Amino acid sequence: MNKKETSAISPRREEDYPEWYQQVVRAAELAENSAVRGCMVIKPWGYGIWENLQRQLDRRIKETGHSNAYFPLFIPLSFLEKEASHVEGFAKECAVVTHHRLEARDGKLVPVGELDEPLIVRPTSETIIGESFSRWVQSYRDLPLLINQWANVVRWEMRTRLFLRTAEFLWQEGHTAHATAEEAVEETFKMLDVYAEVVENVLAMPVIKGEKIPEERFPGAVDTYCIEAMMQDRKALQAGTSHFLGQNFAKASDIKFLSREGTTEYAYTTSWGVSTRLIGGMIMTHADDDGLRIPPKVAPKHIVIIPVIPKPETEAAVLEYAESIAAALRLKSYNGVSIEVVVDKRDIRGGDKSWEWIKKGIPVRLEVGPRDIENKQMVLYRRDKGPRDKAFIGFNDAVEGMSALLDEMQNNYFEQAKAFRDANIRRDIKDFAAFAAYFTPKNTDKPEIHGGFVLGKWSGDAAALEKLNELKVTVRCIPLEQSGTQGVCVVTGTPATKDAIFAKAY
Repeated sequence: MNKKETSAISPRREEDYPEWYQQVVRAAELAENSAVRGCMVIKPWGYGIWENLQRQLDRRIKETGHSNAYFPLFIPLSFLEKEASHVEGFAKECAVVTHHRLEARDGKLVPVGELDEPLIVRPTSETIIGESFSRWVQSYRDLPLLINQWANVVRWEMRTRLFLRTAEFLWQEGHTAHATAEEAVEETFKMLDVYAEVVENVLAMPVIKGEKIPEERFPGAVDTYCIEAMMQDRKALQAGTSHFLGQNFAKASDIKFLSREGTTEYAYTTSWGVSTRLIGGMIMTHADDDGLRIPPKVAPKHIVIIPVIPKPETEAAVLEYAESIAAALRLKSYNGVSIEVVVDKRDIRGGDKSWEWIKKGIPVRLEVGPRDIENKQMVLYRRDKGPRDKAFIGFNDAVEGMSALLDEMQNNYFEQAKAFRDANIRRDIKDFAAFAAYFTPKNTDKPEIHGGFVLGKWSGDAAALEKLNELKVTVRCIPLEQSGTQGVCVVTGTPATKDAIFAKAY
């Protein structure tokens, strides 16, 4: 009998994927559940990933002409009521403030001072931003108005999972107003492209760009577009959305302008956003059974140097050598920033240090000891390779070649994820029997074994949706790249022309 393969994370992915995910988050010290039900504390290592993602996305948002602003956390209830489908879509997720102070009574604090109008804790900001836009926009000369906000939002989720679905989360939300529908639609696609580029180029997660079916649109939107990624359990994750809102919110918020022709017109608006859910997506795309693997472009630290000190009398020399390597590396840049290096001087065993950093997913580990000083070299470990896969590298080669090495790792992560996704997209399923079999667990002890993506024809009728609901499968999107061929719907067998991506999803 072969000895069972051991790993740093237990259970392994194939044994219990949801619990594996939680253990990776815990072992990497990314976040933890807070004392507030459904909310999380993002720890420094996890927040460092968010800061790097935020920095790179913020730069692209500004490069496309948008400016950052900030709007209130509280939204009057009447604002949400102005757009009927919007309030209907968010009503069950809203946290509501009804009182404005506390008083001590019988040893307890009791809410008093009932508000004249309840306030909703921001689930999204279309309505409150629309109120400002209605004052800022008077003439066609004020358009386009391109605003972005970095903020927290609250959606009262009953079943939560760190990063993927929490009652409070961090995000950015863009809101724009335009003189014509054509300009607003162009904006919607522009930001979808920005999201796809950032998620693929920075997080190394391959995505499919597409349009949501009407039943999956953002409440109040005319059209919703998305990017969809595949996780390692072959479920889909919606990684970002961009919405063409038409004039729906402009009419609700009275966003009007005087046109060039002298007529009064309603503006056309858009909104778009991504959130800390992307960190969950990064984990489920790249982590392995030894812990997290972070693409270098979002890693809080690129390199850890671990001094190996066999005897006390060698400590000073080894630490001095480690610091000299760190200093030389910090003078180099990667992806527009200085290479981030930490020298781990903690008084714990070297093996324990290594495994901590492996589980945290740092891209590169360097070990240095007395012999390495003599040979002016170091031992190199890459997180995109096995934990014991090492190479000896000279001081100058490491310093001069580190940026290229990090780039190679970034590309490796993307190509590995893309190969996995492509291998789990079925294009040959043409009827519902095969479709249902693909999405039905083959092993009742492991219900996470449930197929992957199906690319097939979609008719869009109500009967098809009912059958999908029974399987807990959704139409993730209608890909923007269409074959243009005639065929039959994989769900109903009726004539269909649209290609769709079907999957189970988070």
